[in-house]
Amino acid sequence: MRKKQWQGWGQGEQAEQHYLVQPRALAGGGDVRHISEFLRASGWRDKSKSGGPLFMESPDRTVRVAYAPYVRPGGWTIHGQADGTNGKWSVHLGQQTPVEIVAGLTDALTRLRSAHAPNVWAPLQEQNWHTRLEGEHYMATSPDGSAWMQYHQGVDGAMWWTGAKDKQGNGWTANFTPNTPMHLMQAFSTELASPDPVMRPRGRVPMSAQIRTWSVSVKPSQLSAWQQARITAGRAATWARNSARSTGPRTSASPYTPAGGARTRR
Repeated sequence: MRKKQWQGWGQGEQAEQHYLVQPRALAGGGDVRHISEFLRASGWRDKSKSGGPLFMESPDRTVRVAYAPYVRPGGWTIHGQADGTNGKWSVHLGQQTPVEIVAGLTDALTRLRSAHAPNVWAPLQEQNWHTRLEGEHYMATSPDGSAWMQYHQGVDGAMWWTGAKDKQGNGWTANFTPNTPMHLMQAFSTELASPDPVMRPRGRVPMSAQIRTWSVSVKPSQLSAWQQARITAGRAATWARNSARSTGPRTSASPYTPAGGARTRR
């Protein structure tokens, strides 16, 4: 057990090249385990079939999260059952939606709702997104114009559409049905608007003239530690909530600040 625990550490460990990518909305899909492992740590059931797409269910069986990369249109699908506040709702996010942005919504599914009224636009405005009314649609676009969020009040309720696209036409879109809870929408818009870069391994960085990248050298043990910190945070928050002893604000570990890694603009 001791050898297995420390395997790969020490002087023989080789650093690997990764890249920090901005804006995050154009960074590509990323590692699905960023979402699935956090949900699993938060008590969700993994109901995926062997060799099949990811399929996870909340502890109370009211929400399901699926990721299907091999069908069209593919990507993420999230379904929520009706409750006392909302009717049935669903979200579909394209395959190239960065997992860090998807996690804004899926992480929020594991937390209790805040008592404060949600404001979807506030995180965008705080990051200097341009908001305006265009006909019957209320729009917000990122400062570089590559990402957007759109709202339309239809007969069935509020319709939301968001996404990102570079000048070559590469990107993703996401659609939210009218009953999608607003606190989930705000959690999503917070991660969408975040200026923080996200990390991608060599060979997984999109070819786009609109992204900025910095090369970083990262040891496998560092990656493992950042991933484990996120999993541990999910377990701790779930334990605290279930035991009704959560008295302080939830903290989250950021896996994208490599310690001691020199950043070189590519």
